[in-house]
Amino acid sequence: MIFAALSALSYGIADFSGGLASRKSPVSAVAAWSQAVGILISLLALPLFSGSHLSVQIWLWGAAAGLSGSAGLGFLYQGLAEGRAVIVSPAAALTGAVIPVLFGVLTGERPEPVTWAGVAVALPAILLLSYERGEQKGAVLKSLRTGLIAGLGFSGFFILLSETGQSSGIWPLIAARSASVPALFLLTIIRRKPLILNKGSRRAALSAGALDMLANIFYLLAARRGMLITAVVVTAMYPAPTVILQRVIFKEKLSALRITGLLLALAGIALIGLG
Repeated sequence: MIFAALSALSYGIADFSGGLASRKSPVSAVAAWSQAVGILISLLALPLFSGSHLSVQIWLWGAAAGLSGSAGLGFLYQGLAEGRAVIVSPAAALTGAVIPVLFGVLTGERPEPVTWAGVAVALPAILLLSYERGEQKGAVLKSLRTGLIAGLGFSGFFILLSETGQSSGIWPLIAARSASVPALFLLTIIRRKPLILNKGSRRAALSAGALDMLANIFYLLAARRGMLITAVVVTAMYPAPTVILQRVIFKEKLSALRITGLLLALAGIALIGLG
């Protein structure tokens, strides 16, 4: 469970950094360069996963996961760049958690009752983190739509990555980046957006890429040491650090409901840890 918690923390900071970079550079360029940094991090981590093997099947699962995850990342960064982190990030996290949970149940995972209690507490916590009083209806709906699409991409990433097997090491993440990076650079070119990151966004984009890959590694370790359901739900708590950073840096209001959501998230993680 500690790996899933570290994954959530890393994802949350990475999303904040990616959203910050996307305010000054095209989203597709930020996503492409951040994902490219991820390749370097994964290659550096490769020796830590001794005894792993690579096959065509593992590579295909990883590549499919990479394409799905990069699509989700692009929509998430777009939403964060538009300044609706308190809606986009939690909506993406909730969608990215619910679908893998259903997949886990359908494939035979049966968590302990206390774990289910943690899941039941954690999922509403994500919704409370997304509550925004006084927003215009159109802005809210647009942000929700962006977050839901991002969540679909993330759920595909989590599920596909879980199918790569215990002995594949970090190769699925390398395969994921080998597919996502060319796709994102191609998308940037097709959209006729600059490939070079603007000044003031480079450090944030590169930091986002490094932290995102670190979060992926933590998630992979969590999913392989436990159930997909628990790994995904705890990892899905990443909106908490994102929202807190938005509050500290951009002074976004942290309402009583969002504070309640943060507390419920901590309670959910604690219950899942007892399972």
